[in-house]
Amino acid sequence: MAPVAEERPQRTGLGVATILITVFAMAFGDALVKAVSADFSLWQIYVLRSAFAIPLLVLLVRGAVRARAPGWIALRSLFLMLMWLAFYGALPLIDLAVVAAAYYSGPLFITLLSALLIGEPVGPRRWCAVLLGFGGVLVILRPDGDAFSPVALLPVLSGLFYALAAVVTRAKCHQEKPLVLSLWLNLGFLLFGLLGSAAVALLAPDPAAPFFLGPWTAMDARDWAVIAGLGLLIVFIGAGTAKAYQCGPPAVIAAFDYAYLPFAVAWGALLFAERPDALTLLGMALIAGGGLLSLWARPPESRPDRPRPSRPALRPWRRRSPPPAWPS
Repeated sequence: MAPVAEERPQRTGLGVATILITVFAMAFGDALVKAVSADFSLWQIYVLRSAFAIPLLVLLVRGAVRARAPGWIALRSLFLMLMWLAFYGALPLIDLAVVAAAYYSGPLFITLLSALLIGEPVGPRRWCAVLLGFGGVLVILRPDGDAFSPVALLPVLSGLFYALAAVVTRAKCHQEKPLVLSLWLNLGFLLFGLLGSAAVALLAPDPAAPFFLGPWTAMDARDWAVIAGLGLLIVFIGAGTAKAYQCGPPAVIAAFDYAYLPFAVAWGALLFAERPDALTLLGMALIAGGGLLSLWARPPESRPDRPRPSRPALRPWRRRSPPPAWPS
């Protein structure tokens, strides 16, 4: 007897609500890092935030911290740490909405790298989605303009590292529990922060770049509250993302993931008085449109939310024997 596929309960409404709350919190956390980038070094944030997050994650996984593929998890964590390094490096210098839009080129890189590295089939519509999304990146960055700066490429580089981490996750870490991956990532952040802090202490700190090359600063009760909030946010974001994708079809949940972009615009306007111009908004729409087209243009066999109906087995054709002759 053929094995019966396990049916997963679909709670799409809960999944959509969870991902919306999660990306709202994610945009707020990124805005918070941008707000404190003049007061803390990045390495100090890494160490202290992870020091709050790791005990909470250990409690959530109930001590089951063992990984099945530690080498691949380490590579995945390295890509994600480089992703956040590039992302946070752009925050003090570029509007939050621009950083967010360029970072969301990551799903387009995933399509490209999945075809090149793991041989995943990519049809014409998904290639059109990649071209559409990268067209949006060019509209936002405007590389031929007088105001272009190479720093604007940092969030695009962040999206590339995110895509590399996603491909490694899909190909080599798909059996790991999401919270275990989050725990090992925060352990990597802790180590990365300690190494960065040691390097800054050994070298002469540069006051011109306090976020990357500045020493640790003294903290008051408000500063500790900010760091604790960042620790809680990173745990909530990891758990919320995992919960959302467990509740509903991945293609539907990923579509609402793009709500991060308007949330980033809102937080940038509220906290930093940032107002994206018309071309930036157009580029964001092109990136989101390309990402959504890439999701919806996947081949049917790669959509776990749309199982293919099974056909009944055909009986072998047999020639019918003629009816018996009546006795004479």
